[in-house]
Amino acid sequence: MSDLIFYTNPMSRGRIVRWMLEEVGEPYDTRLVDWTAKPDDFLAANPMAKVPTIIHRGQVVTEAGAIITYLAETFPAAGLAPNAEECASFYRWMFFAAGPLEAATTDRALGVTPTAEQQGMVGYGTLDRVVDALKGAVTASTYIAGERFTAADVYVGSHIAWGLQFGAFPASDEFDRYLARIMDRPAAIRAREIDDALISGNGS
Repeated sequence: MSDLIFYTNPMSRGRIVRWMLEEVGEPYDTRLVDWTAKPDDFLAANPMAKVPTIIHRGQVVTEAGAIITYLAETFPAAGLAPNAEECASFYRWMFFAAGPLEAATTDRALGVTPTAEQQGMVGYGTLDRVVDALKGAVTASTYIAGERFTAADVYVGSHIAWGLQFGAFPASDEFDRYLARIMDRPAAIRAREIDDALISGNGS
């Protein structure tokens, strides 16, 4: 039994953490969570009943961005945590994806558009401003935190890919070029294959 337990569903944000786990390369046990019959051990770990959730040596970590950051810092040999020069951009864009980007795309999916008066109340202002900020982030350097792939690319890149796939924001050359640099990594391909097999019923 691994020291690292991963609760997920292949049709969830757990796909982001799966990619990170494959990048880290440490052994982990996957425990699939059905939407309607959630196991007691999972509910005890995360009363919010949300995936992804991990337990590492008895410590529970929830929220995809927090899990990815935790894994990067806990397993430094993988080289996915930021160095001193990368820290500012790393944390800036990790929290941007978890906050303004997530909120803006969720509101768009729900058909919610803040009025001009409400834009000051929401953390993202408008979706257009979020998209413009992201375009700047993916063109300022080769990767999100600088000239080296880090865990921030797993998280922010996944959000961008999902936003494009589900039409949350329009396609752009900037996003296409950035995703071309990260989505064909062996760990990313391996993670997609694992989760796609689980969806099709060919995984275990």
